Amino acid sequence: MTRDKIIIKTSIIGILANVFLAGFKAAVGILSSSVAVVMDAVNNLSDALSSIITIVGTKLANKPADKKHPLGYGRIEFISAAVIALIVLYAGVTSFVESVKKIIHPITPDYSTAALVIIIVGIIVKVVLGSYVKGVGNKVNSDSLINSGQDALLDSIISTSTLIAAIIYIFTKVSLEAWLGAIISLVIIKSGFDMIRDAGSQILGERVPDEVAKKVKASICELDEIRGAYDLVLHSYGPDKLEGSVHIEIPDTMTADRIDALERKVQEKVFVETGIILTGISIYSMNTKNDEAADIYKKVAKLVKSVDHVKQIHGFYVDLESKDMRFDVVITFDANDIKAQHQKVIDTVTEEFSDYDLRVSLDTDVSD
Repeated sequence: MTRDKIIIKTSIIGILANVFLAGFKAAVGILSSSVAVVMDAVNNLSDALSSIITIVGTKLANKPADKKHPLGYGRIEFISAAVIALIVLYAGVTSFVESVKKIIHPITPDYSTAALVIIIVGIIVKVVLGSYVKGVGNKVNSDSLINSGQDALLDSIISTSTLIAAIIYIFTKVSLEAWLGAIISLVIIKSGFDMIRDAGSQILGERVPDEVAKKVKASICELDEIRGAYDLVLHSYGPDKLEGSVHIEIPDTMTADRIDALERKVQEKVFVETGIILTGISIYSMNTKNDEAADIYKKVAKLVKSVDHVKQIHGFYVDLESKDMRFDVVITFDANDIKAQHQKVIDTVTEEFSDYDLRVSLDTDVSD
C-alpha cells in the first residue's frame, strides 16, 4: 500500500471512531436530557475535522507537478499539519476558558452512571485511536497524522482528569474538575504551540538532518575517484521528497568526459540508496601532481583553523606557477560577525602567503 493510501485509510479510521463516539454520546445525552453530554458529542464531530483535513491535505499534496509548481505540491502536507495544530490550540484555549469559568462560578457536579460510562468509553477509544494514528504517522513520516494522533491523546488526558475528579468527588465531595481541567488545558495549549512551531519550521526550511547528510556523503565518497563531499544542500518539497546539490572533490587530472560520467554515477547511486535527487553537482579540483601543494595545504589549513569559529576548510587548490590559491571556508553560526571572521581568515593566510593571489569563498554551515 502506498504512503498516501495508508494516510487516507488511517484518517478514515479516525473519522469513523469520532463519529461512533459522537453518536454514542448524543444518544445517551438525549435519553438522559444532558446538554453537556450532547455538546461533548458535537466536540467529537469537530475532532473528525482533523482527519478530514489530513485526507484533503494528502490528496492535494499528491497532485502531479505542473508549470506553475514544477516541484510538486508536497509542502501542502506541512500546511495541513499547521492547520491541525491550530485546532489543537483552539481546543486547549476553549477548555481553559471553560475551566476558569467553573473555578470562578463553581457548580455542583452530577456524576451519573451514564456520564461515567461515557467518560470511560471515551478514554479507551481516544487512547487506542491516538496511539494508532500517531504510530502510523511516525511510520510514514506524516506530521498531519502525528498531530491528529496527539490531538486524540490529549483528549483522552482531559477525559482521564475528569474521571479522576469524579472519583474524588464521589468519595470526598470535593470538586476538583475545574482545577484539573485548567491544568490539562495549559498542557494542551503548550502542545498546540509546539506543533505550530514545528510546522512553521518545516515550511521555512530546516537544516539537513545529521544522519541524512552523513549517509549521502558516505555514499558519494564510496566512489574511488571522489576524495570528499561538501556543501550538501537539500530542499524539502514534502515529506520524503528531498532535492539538492553537493560539491565533490576530484583529482585535477580528470577530463570532462570522465567528470560527466562520474556526476551521473553519483546522482544514480545517491537516488537508489537514499531516494534523494541531486539536481546539481559541482566540483573541486584537488592537487595531485606534486608534494609541495600538499605541504602548502597543511600550512594553510593550520592557519585557517586558528581563526575562531572556523568549522571547515575544503576545496583547496593551489597553482604553483601562477601563484594562485583558492579554497572555501565554513564558519559556524555562533560567530557574532561571520563576514568579519571570513575577512580574518583572508588576512591570516595573506600575511603568510603574500605572494599568492588568494580567493576564499565563504560557505554556509548548511549540513554536517
